Amino acid sequence: MEYLYWIFYALYIIVDALVMIKVVMDNRQPAKTMAWILVLWALPIIGILLYIFFGQNTRKERLISERSLSQLTKRSMFEYIEQRDLRLPESHRPLMLLFKNQSMALPFKDNDVTLYTSGYAFFPALLHAISLAQHHIHIDIFIFEDDELGNLIADALIDRARHGVEVRVIYDDVGCWKVKNAFYERMRNAGIDVHPFMPVKFPAFTSKANYRNHRKIIVIDGKVGFIGGMNFATRYVKGTGTQPWRDTMMRITGGAVYGLQRAFLIDWYFVDRTLITSRDYYPPLETDNHNNCIAQVVTSSPVTEWPDIMQGYVRILLEAKRYVYIETPYFLPTEPVLFALRTAALAGVDVRIIIPMHSDTRVVEWASISYVKEVIEAGVKVYLYQAGFNHSKFLVSDDSICTCGSTNVDFRSFEHDFEANVFFYDEGLALRMKKMFLDDEAVSPLATEVYAKTPFPFRKRLWASIVRLLSPLL
Repeated sequence: MEYLYWIFYALYIIVDALVMIKVVMDNRQPAKTMAWILVLWALPIIGILLYIFFGQNTRKERLISERSLSQLTKRSMFEYIEQRDLRLPESHRPLMLLFKNQSMALPFKDNDVTLYTSGYAFFPALLHAISLAQHHIHIDIFIFEDDELGNLIADALIDRARHGVEVRVIYDDVGCWKVKNAFYERMRNAGIDVHPFMPVKFPAFTSKANYRNHRKIIVIDGKVGFIGGMNFATRYVKGTGTQPWRDTMMRITGGAVYGLQRAFLIDWYFVDRTLITSRDYYPPLETDNHNNCIAQVVTSSPVTEWPDIMQGYVRILLEAKRYVYIETPYFLPTEPVLFALRTAALAGVDVRIIIPMHSDTRVVEWASISYVKEVIEAGVKVYLYQAGFNHSKFLVSDDSICTCGSTNVDFRSFEHDFEANVFFYDEGLALRMKKMFLDDEAVSPLATEVYAKTPFPFRKRLWASIVRLLSPLL
């Protein structure tokens, strides 16, 4: 029997070596490559399985054909847009061209934005908007939970479907793993078109589990849109345990809703293989709010050629003259973002970051500690939000540009997940988001003060450094 052991061992060594060669030939960031090699070397068998499920590089794949993407864009939005007196700010023109050239993210004017900082404010507004829907409701959500809030929203959608409104829902299959299919079947039976995004069927080996649709996009009648960080689950209202939930959502009317609609319909083509290009989904904009609040809806994913949203963050940081304020629930920055944060701070820009005092994921909390200390050394001010769990994802800079959406400042959002943010070029909105940041800062002590009171012994510092090695995989 001993020879069977050696045959098995030899086969394992060969397979492990081949997987390591594949990791090297993916030509990803050296840190990420080394992290996967470490996993493959240190975890026999398990390391290979982890790579199959979570590590394969899909950026060169084309899950949505260029031809269909072109049809979705040219046969719909381009035909129906007419924006008079569109004035692009010269200071941000290069960034706007970057988004336009890479992902056809067009700039839209005449936008009006309402900000929500809690589920108690957002979900009543969402339910009211759903109740007014006349033609269609489009929802692209990471988590649609079978709980009190999830069923309340499902009931509202079923009611509109029974009144002849077209309702389409995309939920992420991994994000909703614990939700029984009966929950979605109830909506399907009522006439709602519901699809999971990139379903993962075990035990088939697949890397799909690592590439998830983390977007939160809602479009109603092509006239009202919502985007931000909240999913459909009761904890986004009540919080978790004793921690209240702090988050940020936006209600948008105006031209940017066209961009949200396009983002949804591209995802819909991916899950349903149906091209929806009718003008009914891009109705003429009816707004009395003629302004130059310009917005671009920017999406990124592991299958696009460039990481658009990450590039946007880097460019804003490197072009900032006075300040950049960021809120993120998870802080595991990629090397380009880490470089930009340090460079901006060392150049005298007031860079501030708010993260939760305690994360909802203990491993991520430990992995972020070394990154926090590294940016602090460069002059970045890091604040620890202590009035609950802060799940907000936004950035504001120089009273002129801001962005909000589903993107965290971490490897997963920038490289692995399908994300969506709206970038606004408007002083008024930037000042409102700046105030929102400063209000959160008022209940967030500096990390340097907290760490000074609770110094880390050697074993904790060692553990934080070890966990950091795995941060590209988290």
